[in-house]
Amino acid sequence: MNNSIITFPSPANEPVKSYLAGSPERVALEKELERQSNIVVDIPIIIGGKEIRTGNTGKVTCPHDHKHVLATYHKVGKEEIEMAIEAAMEAQKEWRKTPWTTRAAIALKMAELLATKYRPIINAACMLGQSKNIYQAEIDSACETIDFFRYNVHYASKIYQMQPKNGNGQINHTEFRPLEGFILAVTPFNFTSIASNLCMTPVLMGNVALWKPSTTSLLSNYYLMQLYKEAGLPDGVINFLPGSGALIGEVATQSKYFAGIHFTGSTSTFNSLWRQAGENLGKYIGYPRLVGETGGKDFIFVHPSADPKAVATAAFCGAFEFQGQKCSAASRMYIPKSLWSEVLEDMKRMASEVKMGDVKDPSNFINAVIDEASFDKCKSYIDYAEAAEDAKVVIGGTCDKSVGYFVSPTVIETSNPHFKSMEEEIFGPIITVYPYDDDKVEETVKLCDETSPYGLTGAVFGRDRMAVEKISEDLCYAAGNFYINDKPTGAVVGMQPFGGARASGTDDKAGGEFNLIRWVIPRVIKETLVSPTDYRYSYLK
Repeated sequence: MNNSIITFPSPANEPVKSYLAGSPERVALEKELERQSNIVVDIPIIIGGKEIRTGNTGKVTCPHDHKHVLATYHKVGKEEIEMAIEAAMEAQKEWRKTPWTTRAAIALKMAELLATKYRPIINAACMLGQSKNIYQAEIDSACETIDFFRYNVHYASKIYQMQPKNGNGQINHTEFRPLEGFILAVTPFNFTSIASNLCMTPVLMGNVALWKPSTTSLLSNYYLMQLYKEAGLPDGVINFLPGSGALIGEVATQSKYFAGIHFTGSTSTFNSLWRQAGENLGKYIGYPRLVGETGGKDFIFVHPSADPKAVATAAFCGAFEFQGQKCSAASRMYIPKSLWSEVLEDMKRMASEVKMGDVKDPSNFINAVIDEASFDKCKSYIDYAEAAEDAKVVIGGTCDKSVGYFVSPTVIETSNPHFKSMEEEIFGPIITVYPYDDDKVEETVKLCDETSPYGLTGAVFGRDRMAVEKISEDLCYAAGNFYINDKPTGAVVGMQPFGGARASGTDDKAGGEFNLIRWVIPRVIKETLVSPTDYRYSYLK
């Protein structure tokens, strides 16, 4: 019996590799890119550790080369979803009783495997299937995923150490039980790390999961399942269910064992799942935990004292890295008229320098948006701006889907702070800029706060620190992750736990203790060492 008291101190973040030409990591990645480019993977459903193939299949293609098929996948039906619930509940019997240090050891082994053997595999799959360049894949599918594994173990150790004090003649302690049922993890295409974390955070705390992966990230997500198995995760703890999210959500939320949702995706989809849970509330063993990160209309607010070059770089990178398909991507900017022309010229220079194309060419800074629906949505906003009287496209605006779904970095300038693309989420490489009169800072801050229903990320730029502080306070509820003199993207596990409120979600902060504690239900136990044998109070004796 292991009766050691094991501690898990705060880890270091996984270093981002450079991938310089000829480096070992670059050679390994290029070899893996070539291998994965020349095979078609058959992706099964995985339930209770068993691979299931329904024959009802779909295709996974490269967004930057949509005729290139990377994989075929099998879709679940109602029967498979019900099988997955049964498998999860069977696995829970042992998993919830497994010592948490054993669960931690499995998670830490996942981190080590990903840092070594699986690094080129996951990065290549993320690049090909989700159209990320080398750097964007490395910081996501490798480094951030590794950080989630390691930091969550540290955070779990802190939670388990949260114990009450003892009294005279009594011993008190708190057990942190997993939820009484299964978690439905619904994951997005844009971050492989988020897909992993939405499953593994509840699992680390002793829960079991049904995983609905995004169809457009199935390749990297399937390799994650292989990683989990090799690290020793028992069969059935995570069940991999490609297919219709609507069907999976409907069947899962009707089960008495439905215990929670861990979600990243659109606000409308999360709202729909929340409503389904509410309608079925009387069926459940307990109240389900609903944790979600949803939409965003992330902003940059520029004070007249700001450094124009810093603003231009932040706006360009914040809006256009990974084609603007980050939950945190800069999508609207409020800038003084006195600074706009200089910032615009600098952004034009950057736009003229960057290349756009296939991820296998490392010189390409911009790659493709995820699919045709995304491409068409981006193009519709650009067409709308080009036809509008109160807006104009000042950078980019070109779109081409003949080979891949390519949308050039696009800047729309508007004189209307309520212009369509200032208010609506696009999720593509488009930022809309509203130049305001320099003497109307306060009024424009109010506009920034009230324009969008979302509250995910935002940034303020200014060299006048007192003015910046006031703007930060005025925008207190406008963003759950707020940046001063930096772009509103790039949250790092252990440094900036991530999430937003308002219509952007429940703000349970992935990458921090806040999220982990949502997946446990405490039980406080008092043991009396010598039981009383007299009912009388002292003064009655």
